[in-house]
Amino acid sequence: MTALQNMWFSFFGLFLMFVSAGLTVLSQKLPSFWRVLLLVISFLCLVVAGLIVFMVVIRGPLAE
Repeated sequence: MTALQNMWFSFFGLFLMFVSAGLTVLSQKLPSFWRVLLLVISFLCLVVAGLIVFMVVIRGPLAE
């Protein structure tokens, strides 16, 4: 994976973190079933984002 691909991969992880936060805020205004569904999706987005960021950080700097 090149440094540019690594950058886009990390941006996708950050995007998933923002999606997770947005879904959590949105879920507070919905009925019980939809709240639980959005919170589960939010949690999954957060876990995937955490794994992506972990992989990017562990790989370290990439030389071109």
